[in-house]
Amino acid sequence: MFAVTAGGDDEGGGEKPVAHGSDGPAHSPTPSPTASGGADPDHLNDGRGPGEAKVLWYAPAPDAPASGADAPGMWISGDTAVKAAYKQVFAFGTADGHTAWGPVSLPQKICAVTPHKSADDKVVVAYMSGAGEHAKCNQLQQLDLRTGEKGWSGEVADGGLFDSALTIELTVGGRTLMVGRSQSGTAYDIDSGKKLYDKKRYGPACFPAAYAGGTDRLIQVSSCGVGGSEEHEEIQELDPANGTVRWTQKLKKGWEVSRTYSVDPLVVYLTNREKKTWNISVIADDGRIRSQVVVDEKFAPRCGWAVLERELQGCQGVAVDGDTLYLPTDATVSANEIVAVGLADGKEKWRVKSPGDRPMYPLKTEGGKLIAYVQPSYDSGGQVVSVPTAGSSHRTSALLRNPRGAADVEGTFYDGVLDWTGGRLFISADRLSGDDDSKEKLIMAFGD
Repeated sequence: MFAVTAGGDDEGGGEKPVAHGSDGPAHSPTPSPTASGGADPDHLNDGRGPGEAKVLWYAPAPDAPASGADAPGMWISGDTAVKAAYKQVFAFGTADGHTAWGPVSLPQKICAVTPHKSADDKVVVAYMSGAGEHAKCNQLQQLDLRTGEKGWSGEVADGGLFDSALTIELTVGGRTLMVGRSQSGTAYDIDSGKKLYDKKRYGPACFPAAYAGGTDRLIQVSSCGVGGSEEHEEIQELDPANGTVRWTQKLKKGWEVSRTYSVDPLVVYLTNREKKTWNISVIADDGRIRSQVVVDEKFAPRCGWAVLERELQGCQGVAVDGDTLYLPTDATVSANEIVAVGLADGKEKWRVKSPGDRPMYPLKTEGGKLIAYVQPSYDSGGQVVSVPTAGSSHRTSALLRNPRGAADVEGTFYDGVLDWTGGRLFISADRLSGDDDSKEKLIMAFGD
């Protein structure tokens, strides 16, 4: 069940939702954070050393409750960086930080976002139905990242018993938005808001538990036979357009899908609570288990906390290209390594050590190179480095050395959202502390 509004009169009983017309971004009635716009009021670039890049711009965090507030997601759309925080969505020019549009204000606090944008730069933001303790995360608003225009909006209905929309997860697969409840999912066309199909309980007491999406892929993880002797989980690939099951992979009892490190190719991180062990499996396009990682190492991608939902796609610090998985080894404060693992056999291909005395994490692969981020230390800024993925030499080369004067501020984004695009590093907060005295930053951009 889903109610879609699109502005204007209800035509034909409202059975076919349509997008809003040219509904421009709503502006906040309260002061909004203004980016530095190339200026540097906090003097973060003072004393830059030879070869150090600079802080291009930064924006302070908006006012938030003393208990803190979520600031999920970050999307780069052309020359615009878009960031959600508390009850607003902000847009900044990537080069200078000037306001690109908005901010768009929502009636209540933001509680979920699509982690990835659609092919035509659309995202969906969910916000609470009210401010009280019985409020649900069931209000949806589609946004165009290029213009800030509001598209369709609607309310997610509860599912059956024990399947409320108290919390939801939003996933994009192709042009499909999947709204996942605790035991079901409903799919919509992300452009129009039209309902496409429901995914509900099926087979031997199986119900959908989590989703992950990609360019033209939609993965469903289901729990089956909970509490019984046949209890297990299943991984399915769905056709994003109509929900048809393309294949099903049944896992052995006791194993749970905790994360997806990649959707295309599909790489899943499995855990077994009873055995206190883990497994990383590569799933072939037909659903077969292609390989399993056999490297004897403790890995530590930046996955944050999955409290009420699984957040299958909640990991940063892991990258995958056509035939290789890149994982960081565990190191809290010292240098670590990134290990390249072959998807065909799960074996180690090579590894490279962090060039600094702090951990580094994969960001992405591009142009035959692995791009990684090195965390700042107390006396040096962070770095962006590249590593050749082919050949026999896998040494790091510095692409960006952030200024040491910004190291303290940069370090506050420990669990932040990172992106490297157009030769610039963007870092934003994933949660706001609500501390008015901390001079907290919402987003920063580094470049030459």
